[in-house]
Amino acid sequence: MSLWFYLFLALLVLSVYALVHAALQREDAFRAADKQTKPFWLVILGVTVAVQLAIPMLLLVLAGTVATIVYLVDVKPAVTSVTRGGGHGGGWSSSDGPYGPYNGNR
Repeated sequence: MSLWFYLFLALLVLSVYALVHAALQREDAFRAADKQTKPFWLVILGVTVAVQLAIPMLLLVLAGTVATIVYLVDVKPAVTSVTRGGGHGGGWSSSDGPYGPYNGNR
């Protein structure tokens, strides 16, 4: 097996992971995170997986990989933050110090 085979396989696994993650999220979480809708991402990621399985041409796979990376780097953290109840990540803000907020919790 060649290096290209393993590269395409790794990109396929990454895309399937993103598709499954998107499918398991609530639809309203995408709107609450101010991202595109859940059906939009399901279509984009579903087409990406289908193209990688059916037509493994380098240019098409790269385009799908870009969409997958955008989902994993931008959308997934925002949606996960909304579904966990944290409005901005892990519950910290830029004004938090070691003993609490610098602004006196005002």
